[in-house]
Amino acid sequence: MLNIKKVLIVHKDSILRLALVLFIIAYFPYTPFNMLAAALHTRFAPHFEGGGIGGMAYTESELEEINVDNEASEAGMMVPVPEEYLATQPLLYSAYTIQKGDMIGVIAENFGLNQGTLVSINNIRNSRAIYPNEILRIPNQDGIMHTVASGETIAAIAEKYTVEQNSIITANELFSDKVNNGTRLFVPGAKLNFMQLQEINGDLFVWPVRGRITSRYGYRISPVSGSRMFHTGIDVSAVTGVPIRAAMSGRISTAGYNDVFGYHVVIAHHSNYRTLYGHMSAIRTRSGAYVKTGEVIGYVGNTGQSTGSHLHFTVYKNGVTINPLLLMN
Repeated sequence: MLNIKKVLIVHKDSILRLALVLFIIAYFPYTPFNMLAAALHTRFAPHFEGGGIGGMAYTESELEEINVDNEASEAGMMVPVPEEYLATQPLLYSAYTIQKGDMIGVIAENFGLNQGTLVSINNIRNSRAIYPNEILRIPNQDGIMHTVASGETIAAIAEKYTVEQNSIITANELFSDKVNNGTRLFVPGAKLNFMQLQEINGDLFVWPVRGRITSRYGYRISPVSGSRMFHTGIDVSAVTGVPIRAAMSGRISTAGYNDVFGYHVVIAHHSNYRTLYGHMSAIRTRSGAYVKTGEVIGYVGNTGQSTGSHLHFTVYKNGVTINPLLLMN
């Protein structure tokens, strides 16, 4: 027969330890023991009443409400951005010194800004022409600079960029909605359009033909006359008959022959750009036709004032030649 008194005496220490553990679990519900019990309960009996941590019980309706709240929170619906975070701030700048190997897009990303913001703020015309040790102005918000035209109002500027008029006033710390002609204003939230960024990044045109550049844009000794002359484009060496492709979509304004460029094509593009393709062996388009980027418009040749098979490629902006290499992807 079991002697209870003897058991109690022999196992006195073990019984006291067990009693202490039970006391701690009862009066301190967030001990590791109870949290483990709650976790096991949640895993194997999640809807059983009394399954809350620390003895907290949930009814079915409460559980449904919690699930709805969790789903809404995960969808970003429960905590809206505070109004003060959305409010336009006065424009402030910090400075950044360009390091070797830096690119405008990466610098902008590192500061949490759009690339167009840095381009506009720092008046960058060619993002490839930035050099180490130059100083960039880094604004505290996204936006672009706008030069006020004659008679232009803040309201008109706000409408142009689809922003709030007060945001322009706040960002520039203006005392009224009147501004003078020629004033440079920061327009918070505005962006450069895609074509502007392509132009600045040198990604506006694709190469019309692949080959070795034998003559660059600028002054040179003419291979025809032997005198110093300004070369209005670039010459790309290629085998006769290689297809020449439109550097950008546009409409053919000229497709014909003259003594200088031989068989040649001129394409009119958006933003007052024109491209000329000279010394072709044959033309594969006609005046007035619309061509897409990369579409074949002719073939490499050696016609006109040429000393070998190549393509002469010129880019005009507002009627003036510019270096094609600054705009080619």
